[in-house]
Amino acid sequence: MRAFVIGNAAIDETISVDGLPEPGVSILGRIASRDLGGKGTNQAVVMARGGLETILVSATGDDFRSATIREQLAEEPLDLRISRLAGISTDFSMVLTTPDGENSIVTTTEAAEALPLEAALAALSEASSGDFLVMQGNLGGETTETLLKAGRARGMVTAFNPSPLRPYFERLWPFIDIAFLNESESLSLAGSTGGKAAEALHAKGVRQVVLTAGTDGAMLSTKGGDFIHVPAVKAKAIDTTGAGDTFMGAALASAALRGGMLDQRAISHASAASALTVARRGTRRAFPSRDELAAIFAG
Repeated sequence: MRAFVIGNAAIDETISVDGLPEPGVSILGRIASRDLGGKGTNQAVVMARGGLETILVSATGDDFRSATIREQLAEEPLDLRISRLAGISTDFSMVLTTPDGENSIVTTTEAAEALPLEAALAALSEASSGDFLVMQGNLGGETTETLLKAGRARGMVTAFNPSPLRPYFERLWPFIDIAFLNESESLSLAGSTGGKAAEALHAKGVRQVVLTAGTDGAMLSTKGGDFIHVPAVKAKAIDTTGAGDTFMGAALASAALRGGMLDQRAISHASAASALTVARRGTRRAFPSRDELAAIFAG
């Protein structure tokens, strides 16, 4: 079983602030870190470090950020399919992080939305039934829908993280097997949280729903099955950037390596992995190492 991650690659510029700014207010901050990021890349890195064969399909511009992304990705155990696009700016994120570890993120998607559809479809032509197709909200609507349909046609298991929020998500649910949402995303897309949100998404066609709630843990709901709650692993949060991506990547890798869909063990593994991420600054540098993930998955 393999994972095909089609998503963005970006550079995260993290600025430490005392508090998030109010509208019209200028605040002071300091550079905390500059690191490889992008939701697609984050999830792919965690899955690959977890031992799952992972193909990352993405796009960058042809600029200094693109060079940095390629240098850092070359250090990861990934099969890279990166399109370098002339006249396009490589995506980046501005991350504001507070002393209690909370953050707000503004991200650009010019390169991600310009990802050539034919390049992504060419990668999917190598997929087998049962492989994972992992996507997020950074690509354009038509591209995302086309790829999810193509994955389904090949018998792939489709996993989706609806972030950043986009108006076209509503038409995607019938093509999604597994959805990962935090509380804010759940309220925006399902109008509720917890079991009601899971049931609403099941009614739209999603087979498994994972709802994360920070220190309150996470819930896994399987259509026609049980609701499973897994408590969060305690951690001193320094920077929550990439924690959700760590959770999703670790959960999918745990399940795939054991040849099945998500279960309580996969969610427990994801909780342990994300606890390591929030206790460190940065994005890629904060993710669990190969040895750390191996130890978690052995439990």
